[in-house]
Amino acid sequence: MDVIRGLNIYSSREANFMAKGKVTFDQDFCKGCALCVDACPVKIVEIDTATINNKGYNPATVSDLDKCIGCANCATMCPDAVITVERD
Repeated sequence: MDVIRGLNIYSSREANFMAKGKVTFDQDFCKGCALCVDACPVKIVEIDTATINNKGYNPATVSDLDKCIGCANCATMCPDAVITVERD
């Protein structure tokens, strides 16, 4: 188990020293496809089932912005370009 965990940098203590980022979603245009959810290596992107946007979809949101590492995997996967990532 330790070997597998050692290969995943996002589950190790070293992840705390990685770059930080800020991710924002244009929730009015998000279709809730969840591609960004699957792409997030630190698993902080989720579909907000309590919110319905003006197009009738449940948009994606970030559950813990402090854990964002600014990798931009979510933005890369988004087919509608509704995600902006800023790196610190």
